[in-house]
Amino acid sequence: MEALMENNKKAVIVGATSGIGYAVALELINKGWILGIAGRRVDKLKELQSLAPNRIKYREIDVQSCNSCAELNKLIADLGGIDLYLHCSGIGKQNYSLKSEIELNTVATNVDGFVRMVTCAFNYFAAKGNGHIAVISSIAGTKGLGAAAAYSASKRFQNTYIDCLDQLCHIRKLNIDFTDIRPGFVATPLLDGGGKYPMVMDVSKVARRIVTALNKKERVTVIDWRYRILVFFWRLIPLWLWRRLPICN
Repeated sequence: MEALMENNKKAVIVGATSGIGYAVALELINKGWILGIAGRRVDKLKELQSLAPNRIKYREIDVQSCNSCAELNKLIADLGGIDLYLHCSGIGKQNYSLKSEIELNTVATNVDGFVRMVTCAFNYFAAKGNGHIAVISSIAGTKGLGAAAAYSASKRFQNTYIDCLDQLCHIRKLNIDFTDIRPGFVATPLLDGGGKYPMVMDVSKVARRIVTALNKKERVTVIDWRYRILVFFWRLIPLWLWRRLPICN
């Protein structure tokens, strides 16, 4: 699967062991990127590395760990620097019974882990003088989904956090670009917990659209025209009506 070098671009993908992160990694490998890949499943990282061993480095990183930033910096050093940081690490479950351990684990990954890694990448690019930070958030950040409270709230947090960092760059006159990628329901292991989901998208098609957004450095990208329409109307729904809608029921 070794591709001809189309560019000398380098990226780190955290959360590359499954789902969207894995699919985007495959796309970038095919386009000749030099990649640093990270996640908790070393077997999947080795599998990806075997596709282009001369262009891929990997490190085991758990975003909940206090040493994850140090490991990210080591991976960046392994590559000799990077142009793009892509954050794909995230979890979420339908939690109708509101079990606290599910909610807290979601927050630990999607909020604490997210901040830990994104600030690490931000500080690296601030010192370097330029860079691009992209995150996989979700349309769930548009309105809270009662079946997935912590997940929805964490995605709204991510949307707002990236907005804040973008403004901070303007204040500090830093040359860092941001891309907030907001998919809808994608056929990945994240949906394996059960439940009915509308308009489920193919992960490979989503990955190709994400790569296009990365190349164009789009600021906010809602994947798929159907979800762009859906999100537009979601924003118009008043709270008294929203609470009565059977979303993901």
